[in-house]
Amino acid sequence: MIYKTIRTEKAMQCLKNELIKQDWTIVYKHKDVNKAYEAFLSIFMALLEKNSLLIEVNRKDKYTGRPWMTKGLQNACKKKNSLYREFIKKRTTESEKKYKKYKNKLTNIMRTCKKEYFIKKLEDNKDSMKGIWNVLNSIIKNAPRTNDYPGYFMEGTNTISKMNEVVDGFNDFFVHIGPKLATEIKVDMIERETGGNIERNASSMFLRAVEEKEIYDIVSGLKNKTSTDFHDIDMLTVKRVIDGIVKPLQYIFNLSFQEGVFPQKMKVAKIIPIYKSGEKHCFTNYRPVSVLCQFSKILEKLFLKRLDNFVEKHDLLANCQYGFRNNRSTVLALMDLMEEITECMDNKKYALGVFLDLKKAFDTVDHKILIIKLEKYGFRGVVLDWIKSYVMNRQQYVQINEFKSKLMDIECGVPQGSVLGPKLFIMYINDICKVSKILKFVIFADDTNILCSSGEFQQVVEVITQELKILKTWFDRNKLSLNLNKTKFMLFGNHKKDINIEICVDNVYLERVNTIKFLGVIIDHKACWKSHITYVRGKLARGIAVLGKVKHFLDRKTLYMLYCAFILPYMSYCVEVWGNTYKSNIQTIIIMQKRAIRLINQEGYRAHTNALY
Repeated sequence: MIYKTIRTEKAMQCLKNELIKQDWTIVYKHKDVNKAYEAFLSIFMALLEKNSLLIEVNRKDKYTGRPWMTKGLQNACKKKNSLYREFIKKRTTESEKKYKKYKNKLTNIMRTCKKEYFIKKLEDNKDSMKGIWNVLNSIIKNAPRTNDYPGYFMEGTNTISKMNEVVDGFNDFFVHIGPKLATEIKVDMIERETGGNIERNASSMFLRAVEEKEIYDIVSGLKNKTSTDFHDIDMLTVKRVIDGIVKPLQYIFNLSFQEGVFPQKMKVAKIIPIYKSGEKHCFTNYRPVSVLCQFSKILEKLFLKRLDNFVEKHDLLANCQYGFRNNRSTVLALMDLMEEITECMDNKKYALGVFLDLKKAFDTVDHKILIIKLEKYGFRGVVLDWIKSYVMNRQQYVQINEFKSKLMDIECGVPQGSVLGPKLFIMYINDICKVSKILKFVIFADDTNILCSSGEFQQVVEVITQELKILKTWFDRNKLSLNLNKTKFMLFGNHKKDINIEICVDNVYLERVNTIKFLGVIIDHKACWKSHITYVRGKLARGIAVLGKVKHFLDRKTLYMLYCAFILPYMSYCVEVWGNTYKSNIQTIIIMQKRAIRLINQEGYRAHTNALY
């Protein structure tokens, strides 16, 4: 039996009014942030439960048929079928003409009814983007992903079929994958020193007090998600009632910064396993999606704002790092990489790029190493205590439908799905750029590319091989698992003769490729973008097929919305990088875009498009 919590807008308004009137003295009297937060949570949960409705739901979806089909249309369809049978029986011109005339008229009426039905459904959901996409997905038969799990899972040679054991199996796998990879890395104790190439920052970071307006601004910028955390709280509810809880939250957040303590009850993650690919019965083929405490997200954003100001002021991050930084993007990262490659090709140099692959990079971050590095960057005293408290002693559990696993402690890594985790990770790997003065680094979070160039082919291979060994040592010292079997290399340039290259690291020969996907763009060894354009064309073809399927019963505005979802993102993503290729390469994209524009405007396939854009 499955239950669902319903929180209506009216009920949430009542909750907000009660929270505004609530006496929060019991929270303010505590000088321990954990006790203050527990007192707040106890009151909030009691009032939330009081204003929520628990209903039983049936998970089986009922077939609804074609809801736009009225009784009259059903009778008309029966008459059409009757006319068809009459035509088949008589085989006369008159019976054929009568059948086709009636069929065409009925088709137009059905298209009109279907169009009016979906326009009304879209109008009813105009204030809910999720509702709009549920309607659009039902039109294009693009069913939303379901978390349907197989009846059993394999753990080694054991078969697990009971769901309470399955969720425990998932949790055990997710919790131990990081530590297991870290223990497989063997490093001599002499080489274990980390952060030696980080220049010590004389300045230290301080935490200024939190203001009410800050909390309002952060909460208003968060998405209206209804996914619930460990305490069954969702962000939409928090946003609806923020007026009633902003003052106690301000007190708790300031107390957290003053003490250097992150509240323990904010450190529990709910994990939902999402199928990736491969055998469905294996835990390894699922990725964990974390739902963290809603109030934790607000506190993390407050800390991140202060951290970013300090990092930018002291220019702590390497220029080659483009991930999770203000005014940085994948576009700039790819432009940096391609400028270096094209310059080498123009100067007739050999350019050799290596695309590194890290196993579960965020999960293997060593907390002790992280703290050592952060201290050198200027995070000291109560700030460093707060970060220690944030990353350590965290817990998680796995939930599948109504089944929940036991809570388990997380030994290493930065919190997945968190606000602060990615920033801590890029601080953790920031000094990698100082490992080599020869290589060109382009990094976006854990996606790392290194480039080496020279006029002499043999010199490029020797340098890259030697520098990769140094890099491998750095990864080992920092407990990051470099996956040499998935690390690829590419020799850029239009070389007249095929050059045989072998690069070996730790007795593993790296695979040479002519194309590779990096930051969502397919790069080829000639830098001509033909492979990426072929990939984009495939995506556009699917998008155009969707438009062609639904053009008869959706208006122009809705068709344009589908265009923006299924076509425009693939044409515009990093177009600044690949869009300057030869006109002959790009022409096919232009033709396909024109086809989409004609479909949106209900025009013929030969209509001029200049006036339609």
